[in-house]
Amino acid sequence: MLMPSRLEPITVVNPDDKQFFKTLGSRIAQLRKAAGLSQQTIADELGIAQQTYAHYEVGRLRMPMSLLPKVAERFGVATDELLGLKSAPGKRGPAPQLQQKIEQLSRLPKAKQKFVLQLLDGVLAQQNR
Repeated sequence: MLMPSRLEPITVVNPDDKQFFKTLGSRIAQLRKAAGLSQQTIADELGIAQQTYAHYEVGRLRMPMSLLPKVAERFGVATDELLGLKSAPGKRGPAPQLQQKIEQLSRLPKAKQKFVLQLLDGVLAQQNR
């Protein structure tokens, strides 16, 4: 049985909402995997237990609505996208995978960032010929 902390209320999913939370969790899991991150990493960033986060990904527990903006921001997507809603026309942002790579790059040491940017400049220069 899960042992919640004082800050993590556990809300069991009722049958009517089960499919919604299962699909939401699947979307979040796909974003996390595409970013090459562990459940523990995301749980730590959100300030929750890894086990609780794992239950959110499989739809066993309801993710609190207060976490949705944090999760969306972490993966560089709109909350509407997490919820499976179509985004508003004209508000299309960068591809989530590209945004995730940019965020990963920003966390590298400056010397490694410079190296990656030089490689990218070389590839782009060849493409523009």
